[in-house]
Amino acid sequence: MTTTEVKTKYFEAVGRRKTAIARVRITPAPKQSIVINDKTSADYFATAEMRMIAEAAFVDSKIAQKFKVTAILSGGGIHSQSEALRHAIARALLVYDIELRKKLKKLGFLKRDPRAKERRKFGLKKARKSPQWSKR
Repeated sequence: MTTTEVKTKYFEAVGRRKTAIARVRITPAPKQSIVINDKTSADYFATAEMRMIAEAAFVDSKIAQKFKVTAILSGGGIHSQSEALRHAIARALLVYDIELRKKLKKLGFLKRDPRAKERRKFGLKKARKSPQWSKR
């Protein structure tokens, strides 16, 4: 029994923003394509702005090589997911070519944005909003 496996080299990375997590694999390919949770990027991200955010790491780094991107996104909102995807793609590009680090770092794509909603404290209505005070 002989099986011929075509081993294509891929570069893997994880990107995060708030509670959104993006697991990405980029593979060198003849044309650019992004598949997110088994959907095309046009189907997954409704607006062009979200697609632009996700693809910004490729566009702004001015890399000549085209890639096939396969991503698994979970958690957070749609905008947060697009920024997590950008973070993951930027990290995967570093694995591909470390020379891109200076350019991507200057653009701020390697920063993990840790801001998240603050937890609600007891005795308060929200994280910091207190109940209305009345004198009598």
